[in-house]
Amino acid sequence: MAELYKVDESFDHSLFKNASCAFGVFDGVHLGHQYLLDCAKKTAQYNGGKSIALTFDIDPDEIFHPERLRKLMSNERRLETLLASGVDAVVALPFTRSFASLSPADFLLETFNGHTPSNLHVGLDFHFGAKAAGSVADLAEWGAAVGTHIDAHNLRSSEGAPITATRIRLLLMEHDLVEAERLLGRRFSMVEKVRPGRGEGADMGFSTANLYIEPNRRVLAEGVYSAYAIVDGTRYRAAVSMGVSPVFADKTNASCEVHILDFDKNIYGEYIEVEFVEFLRPMIKFDTTEELIKTVMGNIAYCRDSLPL
Repeated sequence: MAELYKVDESFDHSLFKNASCAFGVFDGVHLGHQYLLDCAKKTAQYNGGKSIALTFDIDPDEIFHPERLRKLMSNERRLETLLASGVDAVVALPFTRSFASLSPADFLLETFNGHTPSNLHVGLDFHFGAKAAGSVADLAEWGAAVGTHIDAHNLRSSEGAPITATRIRLLLMEHDLVEAERLLGRRFSMVEKVRPGRGEGADMGFSTANLYIEPNRRVLAEGVYSAYAIVDGTRYRAAVSMGVSPVFADKTNASCEVHILDFDKNIYGEYIEVEFVEFLRPMIKFDTTEELIKTVMGNIAYCRDSLPL
């Protein structure tokens, strides 16, 4: 596992010396990002230096556009995924308004503090500095002056279209889990804390682990899904309701309810991972409780039959 460095006054910028860095926000750590990270690992191996994932501690749009921001991952999980990507180190720059207001030249000076890497890998659309004024061309000019080779990459085009977090979010809003999985390189999943719920599911025969998804991470369209729940490293089949059911809209703020099959442990306060497999149906406002129970039990039976363990 790589080591995480959060840049503060004690950070030693000499870590960058002779290193190969992949620089980006890396929301989702999708196949395009993985390609960028692999490029950094290869040039690091060739040069004999460290491979570094260089990123920010938060998504910049959390400051500039919080009202429209949608993320595939929490900041914590994004950093954890980068740490497990095979690089030697992850460096997280603190993204603040003062840092964001730096000119492109000052942005680079502040980031590297005179200890420039041997290689810097970025996407073709990489921008930096105040008002995103710095371009790849500016980066190349800087690299030529300080001795850093700038590698700008087309992030693994798929069927002519670049792989981007925005593209994956749009697929998830259209229930297209298959294509989203192809671009992510793994199934879409989320890690959340289990919270107390209404308790009505247990009375109906299908107790649920209730999760509250922060608004900026509600990227999967509402509906019912087959899924896997990973609890303490063990994988279980699950039927998941994403979004607040019209039946209970006035009784809960849980934005995801997970019925874990063949599971009866108390996991309030614990974190579980939910890995989404297939969209089953949209949200329905049932006329009767009996109709609700019959439909949900049918969904659970389908998950039991269709999900191998």
